[in-house]
Order: sequence, then C-alpha cells, then structure tokens
Amino acid sequence: MQLTRFTDLGLRAMMLLAAGEAEGRRVTTRSIAASANASEHHIAKAVSRLADLGMVSARRGRVGGLELTEQGRVASIGWLVRSLEGDREVIECGGDNPCPLVPACRLRRALAEAKEAFYAELDRYTVADLARSPNLTVLLGSPQTIPERNPR
Repeated sequence: MQLTRFTDLGLRAMMLLAAGEAEGRRVTTRSIAASANASEHHIAKAVSRLADLGMVSARRGRVGGLELTEQGRVASIGWLVRSLEGDREVIECGGDNPCPLVPACRLRRALAEAKEAFYAELDRYTVADLARSPNLTVLLGSPQTIPERNPR
C-alpha cells in the first residue's frame, strides 16, 4: 500500500511539530516546508486538514505559529493515516468497468484484511512516539531550520 503525498506531508508536519514543541521552538508552515523539503503551499494544505481534524492549532501574527493540540499528541498514526487517506479500497473492483471476477474473487477480501492489519500496526504508535529521542535531533536538523518559539 502506498500513501499519497498529502498523507506523507501531513505525517511529516506532525512529527516536526512534535519535535519543535519538545525543544520549545516556534514552528511555522514555512519552517515545516523547509525541513520536509516540500512546497509551502502543499504543507499549508496538509496543515489545514490537520487543523480541521483537531490535530493542530494555528495562531496568526508576528508571534504566531503552529502547535499540536492535546488530541494531536495522543492520536494514533493509524487513525491519522485513515483520516488523511480516506477509507478507500486497496483496489477498485467496481466502477465504470467492473471486474468480471467479483462473484468468485477472494483477492478483495484478502487485500481488505491486509489493509486492516497495516492500520492496526500503525495504531500502536502515536505522533509523540515518532518524535522521541534520538529521532528528535534528526527531525530538528540544524537550529536554523525551525526558529525558536520566543526569539529575543
């Protein structure tokens, strides 16, 4: 199963937010884009969806930035991926050109069970788990990547 780029960026944003928060650094869409090697526009779309899901809160202005909500800190990665990806089938058997094997096919059920096993494994982890040391140092990169939360 391959995740969409949107989900990938959403997960990266969550990890960078958790890492920045652990270090007391101010995290912005721009800083996430730089750290994730992605466009600011794509990160903004992912962050907007994360905010809609209650994972992230945003403050505008000179001292604004992004931060994880309590729900965002404890959400399982499986739930987050399901929410960002949508609950789609691994393969499409119906539609405009339905598969003629559907009445006797066991593949669809096997793939559905594999998808659930994939999500069940991801449910074992939270965003906080993915941003714990020693990963924290790697996620944060250089100190210039994510500016401090309260620069003076």
